[in-house]
Amino acid sequence: MGNQTRNFPKGRESRTSAPLYAVAAVIAAGFVFSMAASLPGHLSYDSVIQLLEGRAGVYSGWHPPVMSWLLGLGDALAPGAALFVMADALLLFGSLLSILWLAPRVSWVAAAVAGLSVLLPQFLLYPGIVWKDVLFANASIAGFIVLAHLERNWAHAFGRFALSLLALLILTLAVLSRQNGAILLPFAAFAIGWMARKHGSSVGKAAALGVAGLACVIVLAAIVTVALSTRVSAGRGMSKQVRLLEFYDLVGGLAADPQVALPTLRQSKPALLRLMRSDGRRLYSPARSDTLAHSSRLQAALAAAPDNVLHKPWLEFILHRPGLYLRDRAEVFRWVFLTPGLNACVPYVVGLRGPPRIMNELGLRERVSARDRWISGYASVFAGTPIFSHLTYFVLALGELVFLLWRRRGNDGVFVCLLSGALAFCGSFFFVSIACDYRYLYLLDLTALVSLSYLSLDARLARER
Repeated sequence: MGNQTRNFPKGRESRTSAPLYAVAAVIAAGFVFSMAASLPGHLSYDSVIQLLEGRAGVYSGWHPPVMSWLLGLGDALAPGAALFVMADALLLFGSLLSILWLAPRVSWVAAAVAGLSVLLPQFLLYPGIVWKDVLFANASIAGFIVLAHLERNWAHAFGRFALSLLALLILTLAVLSRQNGAILLPFAAFAIGWMARKHGSSVGKAAALGVAGLACVIVLAAIVTVALSTRVSAGRGMSKQVRLLEFYDLVGGLAADPQVALPTLRQSKPALLRLMRSDGRRLYSPARSDTLAHSSRLQAALAAAPDNVLHKPWLEFILHRPGLYLRDRAEVFRWVFLTPGLNACVPYVVGLRGPPRIMNELGLRERVSARDRWISGYASVFAGTPIFSHLTYFVLALGELVFLLWRRRGNDGVFVCLLSGALAFCGSFFFVSIACDYRYLYLLDLTALVSLSYLSLDARLARER
């Protein structure tokens, strides 16, 4: 059968089969177990700060404001993060459940894959953690799965409109949840163009539809960004994050070669440059930028400088010493991708911890319950194994991508775009990473596992004409 080409019916073959119900039951149980292990949610310092921002309606801009806004909405209905956690988890488990309707048949292999997947920390623990990376991954996968349903219902005008609108909203949420999340949009646009072409549109019209979908998400994301920016504290936001990246790269260059010339910075801020050459070089780590905060005088000098003070020196460094810049970036990326010191890369958090002052304002107490300790112990079993390794999911994603490109059946094209977008997002951290936190590439892990679930529904190898 491996080299045969067959036409498969688009009807709902075996819709009432026992494997279908088994897979649905496993996914539903996975959601229940995940929430039982997590509610009212696992919050780290950043999560607690964002919850306060959401309640106050004033955002720092250090994190995507949409995260604080959503936490504020949930908190207004039920104090805390429980409603946010449930809605976030439903994005993942609901979209995973919906892929049962994307295949003409469901095999028992899918039940086994679903059963193993929901036992992994990526499904059991992560959906309960209040992190923007989790929201971004869940929304990204849900958006592409809606696009897969759009392909299946393309011939129905109302279904096409409703699913297009839903995909637009969910993908906009994904873009708003992560600073570099917009890298997924070209892949979503390509998926739209591919399905339009598959259903008879000309190349020009298919391309126009893809571009239109891309433009709609960009415009809607821009509108929401402008609306939320009215609540961002003055002097905060993206400019500070860009400056931190430039600062980290320049200190990394000086740590590798103290003789790196930065004439513009020497003229404009000589005191800052001296501290970068002394304290910065001593404290620099390719694993985390946090170590640079251990010098109060270095941080004070940086805070006193204008946001744009490092723009020109950073560009000069890249242009004049590209080899050194790329070597430094490669070492930083090695840490975020391979996480050679997993404990330093915060693989997960459990319980509730935050700055004492903010905890008091929210009326919260630090929490590390027996249930939290149990789920932490469970997740720690996988530490140091391929389960907690982005390399594992990278290899799995590449294999899935090759197989889907060869098979080209049904909704395979949409999952090709999802996998390609996840790999591109992973690659973007080569240039923007300033820490090795495991959650940054959570999208890669989750995409590989969800795509495996999709492939396991109907594992027949025959290609479609």
